[in-house]
Amino acid sequence: MKHILPLLLLVLTCLACSSDDDLRQNPYLPNLNFSVNMDLSLPEYNQLNFPGNKYITRNYGINGIVIFNLNNDQYLAFELTDPNHVPQACSSLTVNGTEASCSCDGNKYDIITGQQIAGEGTYTLKPYRTRRTGNVLQISN
Repeated sequence: MKHILPLLLLVLTCLACSSDDDLRQNPYLPNLNFSVNMDLSLPEYNQLNFPGNKYITRNYGINGIVIFNLNNDQYLAFELTDPNHVPQACSSLTVNGTEASCSCDGNKYDIITGQQIAGEGTYTLKPYRTRRTGNVLQISN
């Protein structure tokens, strides 16, 4: 009994320290591995040189990515698939201003915060990593 108690405490401590990332993992959206570099000196990406502007590409992610320039130091990138149901033809989000809308069920999301602003669901937009080095903006998962 004397040796079981410390062992039991060790096991409980290990379990308590485990990550809860798997519990918050979105069951609808797969994790895709990609990395794309955007040269902001190219005309195609020119709007990303100005705060408050966005760029949409359908070449990466599940149904595409929206990238938003918050303040020239901070860029935000989100998946353009509704995170609150299984991907299907209608779950590709349409961006109008700073709102992304799903035609399946009317869900709407803010492309600056990723938060849901209308509709049903518990998941926010899937974020992607952004990093700017000089004139190159890297977006990755």
